[in-house]
Amino acid sequence: MSDPTTLLKPKTVTKTERPKLYKVILLNDDFTPREFVTAVLKRIFRMTRDEAYGVMLTAHQKGACVVAVYTKEVAEEKAKEGTEAGRTNGFPLTFTTEKEA
Repeated sequence: MSDPTTLLKPKTVTKTERPKLYKVILLNDDFTPREFVTAVLKRIFRMTRDEAYGVMLTAHQKGACVVAVYTKEVAEEKAKEGTEAGRTNGFPLTFTTEKEA
């Protein structure tokens, strides 16, 4: 007869947790040209011209606008890339990230 302790093994249940999401936020400034902001949104965030214009206009009117939501690493990279694009061209264009609620 077999040993009863070897027959009853506890089952391990592994739960995969979804990664935390972060918002990329475009901050308005009074110096970066609208066309430049739209071009950056199209290139880095792969938006259409109309989508990019809408995001730029919302940020202009409200002071800030959520551009997209990604995992932390992707959000930080996109925000950094967008901000650097502005700095490279002499503009104070700024993107930031914030944890999604």
